[in-house]
Amino acid sequence: MSAPAGSPRLPSLAGQVALVTGAGGGLGTGIALRLAEAGAAVVAHYRTNATAAEALVSRIEEQGGSALAVRADLSAEEECHQLVRTAAEWRGRLTALVNNAGVQPVQDLASMTVADWRAVNDTNVLSVFACTQAAAAVMRDGGGGSVTHIASVEAHQPTAAHAHYCASKAAVVMHARTAALEYGPDGIRVNSVSPGLIDREGLAESWPDGVHRYRQAVPAGRLGRPEDIGDACVFLASPMAAWVTGHDLVVDGGVSARPTW
Repeated sequence: MSAPAGSPRLPSLAGQVALVTGAGGGLGTGIALRLAEAGAAVVAHYRTNATAAEALVSRIEEQGGSALAVRADLSAEEECHQLVRTAAEWRGRLTALVNNAGVQPVQDLASMTVADWRAVNDTNVLSVFACTQAAAAVMRDGGGGSVTHIASVEAHQPTAAHAHYCASKAAVVMHARTAALEYGPDGIRVNSVSPGLIDREGLAESWPDGVHRYRQAVPAGRLGRPEDIGDACVFLASPMAAWVTGHDLVVDGGVSARPTW
């Protein structure tokens, strides 16, 4: 089926091919659906959840879009490169990459090992570096494109028992800024999006205190939804963001505006 021309309320991404890493998870699914709704053909990467990725592809196709599910272990450099090659060969081009794949374990520094640290940073940072490097080579030859890293408000505000995660997301934000400098002459824009707390099934039951505190603090009065982050990714991939690069777009309902003293 041909891709939809784009939602009336979204910028059109018709003709674009977008790769979303970690599309088997809730946030990645929301991003992929929004990109497809805007008219992009979507390559949905997954590592373990093939069922969710295939369901996502079916949902996009049922809505008149085009999608492909591809498995890869993004802690391995060569698999990152192969994923990008597969995405680029699918439709003969790749115009947008969303580096969404990541892990967020909870562990205090006192009990953390080097292996624990590496497990988080290899997934959250190495994959961003390797996928971006591979995508930039393809986009340069194709006339340019956009890369969006999914970071976190924890790149800016530390959280206890998340030291490895916070550090990895801060690295992702700075990678985007540096990549924007180096890849800009090739017509490639690189930005990051820093989400606040995004709702998911079972979150309120598993972390009631955190959900309550966020709802009390957030000016917008609610938790984020995956489509909120998807909207930011659509904007950054669209011509509307043609002069936006090296920027970290915080999408947190305004919670970062709260004073910390």
